[in-house]
Amino acid sequence: MNGAPVIDVRGLTKRFGGKTVVDDVSLRVPRGAIYGFLGPNGSGKTTTIRLVCGLLRPDHGEGTVLGHDVLRESALIKARIGYMTQKFSLYEDLSIRENLDFVARLYDVPDRAHRVDTALEDLGLATRGRQLAGTLSGGWKQRLALAACMIHDPDLLLLDEPTAGVDPKARRDFWDQIRRYAARGVTTLVSTHYMDEAVQCDFIAFIAYGRKLIDAPTREIPGKVGLTTLRVVADDLEGAAAKLRGMPGVDLVARFGTELHVAGVDAAKLRAAVGSLDGMPGFAATPVEAGLEEAFIHLMTESTDNMQ
Repeated sequence: MNGAPVIDVRGLTKRFGGKTVVDDVSLRVPRGAIYGFLGPNGSGKTTTIRLVCGLLRPDHGEGTVLGHDVLRESALIKARIGYMTQKFSLYEDLSIRENLDFVARLYDVPDRAHRVDTALEDLGLATRGRQLAGTLSGGWKQRLALAACMIHDPDLLLLDEPTAGVDPKARRDFWDQIRRYAARGVTTLVSTHYMDEAVQCDFIAFIAYGRKLIDAPTREIPGKVGLTTLRVVADDLEGAAAKLRGMPGVDLVARFGTELHVAGVDAAKLRAAVGSLDGMPGFAATPVEAGLEEAFIHLMTESTDNMQ
């Protein structure tokens, strides 16, 4: 991940109808990195991706993507990226092979037939080449969409919630493939809601209502948020949670299966609040390391919806 960043943009801002959808967002993504966007629906992730790939022009901001100016050279950027949208966007009444051939023609891919054959083999689609895209399950449609994104060997992949609606095995297979692309030097910018996917990213940015709240290597995110977390068990978990919510020092109460994770930035006040449950049947509290999910929930709780 050395050399000039693949994405280096500063102050990206986009407004629609008087609403600021992307508000002064800056990104710096090194070559070969998998960079994750996390944030609630309507947080500006999709709009940011479209600004980066040249589909939208920012109202303010500057920078480069793949060495090309985002304001003046959007056509050159688009030629070197693969963009996978949230919704399956290929032709359902064409076969898998026909869809890939069509996309390859759009990009004027040399030796097109061989490249389509290779794409089918790479993503395990060779035996399904004649199957209509509209008859595929969600996981197979995902594979086809990824194959179409990579048919012209792009340097940058932009993936907008690519695994929504597919089963866990298909998600794992998808991420294995993204890792293989990263090992070849392909950079990936991906938005996701899944914590088990977020931990596979090298870097993460939390986006809330148009603003970037934090941006760091994945392993450093919980420490930068600065949460102290206690694992709480009790016979009456819901009763324990109700007592803790709103107490001084308690910034987050989240249920994880048969236990609560209670977190806050003021460790002393947090421990005092949790200690007030002593005497509840089955009560016990032990410190745990804050994870990405606690950090994410805390950041979302602290943010303000500017679209209301």
